[in-house]
Amino acid sequence: MTRSSVDTAPDIHHLLTEDDTPVDNLPSEKQQRLLTEPLYSAWAGPGDGRPFLAAANVGMFYQARNPPIVPDMFLSLDVQVADDWWQKEHRSYFLWEFGKPPELVLEIVSNREGDEDGGKKRIYERMHVNYYVIYDPLQQIMADVLTVYRRHDTGYARMEPPLFPLLKLGLTLWEGPFEDKHDTWLRWTDAHGQLIPTGKERADQADARAAQATTHAKQERQRAEQEYQRAEQEHQRAEQATVRAEQAEQQLSEAQQRAERLAALLRRAGIDIEQA
Repeated sequence: MTRSSVDTAPDIHHLLTEDDTPVDNLPSEKQQRLLTEPLYSAWAGPGDGRPFLAAANVGMFYQARNPPIVPDMFLSLDVQVADDWWQKEHRSYFLWEFGKPPELVLEIVSNREGDEDGGKKRIYERMHVNYYVIYDPLQQIMADVLTVYRRHDTGYARMEPPLFPLLKLGLTLWEGPFEDKHDTWLRWTDAHGQLIPTGKERADQADARAAQATTHAKQERQRAEQEYQRAEQEHQRAEQATVRAEQAEQQLSEAQQRAERLAALLRRAGIDIEQA
């Protein structure tokens, strides 16, 4: 941190950065984790080794005189958490400390009291958040389950599809199990639309590939053994054929020898075989 940033940083001792009040429900809590964990365990990142911060349910202070806004999830590029993150000035997302707003903020609608498409949207507009996502799984306040806004000069405008070129990310609705709960979930995709797996999914995929490789190797070994057995059988048949040929040749030679001995005996007895 530079000296100028320290000198101009507002006094935050009076700010309440956390109140220890549980405010989320089980579906929202799992959904929040599903939107942060894969980014750290399986996402290649925005490229060129750029750092990022993905967090859920963390206070975001945009003005020292105002209370924080607490998005369900946000993603900020090119920022890093301070080494001494237990210090009060580093425990939350203070815009004057990080130097920029997040690129994307996401709200999960769990009731009709959150004002996600009203007051919260205006705050994120003033903060210059590039992308604002409202996920309303029960369509309690929005006409669509997934609504995405992009900031323009005149404010937010809806955008489709939910792809974010600046982030090299996309969002999609996916049905399947997460932490033993089968449901429809909001998931990240990469720039090519491929689902970004969780750490467990990535490990399972690696295990599946290893199992396939093991099975393939076992099949190749079995085929090699079968080929070896066939070659051995062919070799045995060839040896047997050689033995039979040698036996036949020996039998023929013995027959010729017997015939010659018989002819000699007959000649001695005065019998000419050729004249007979």
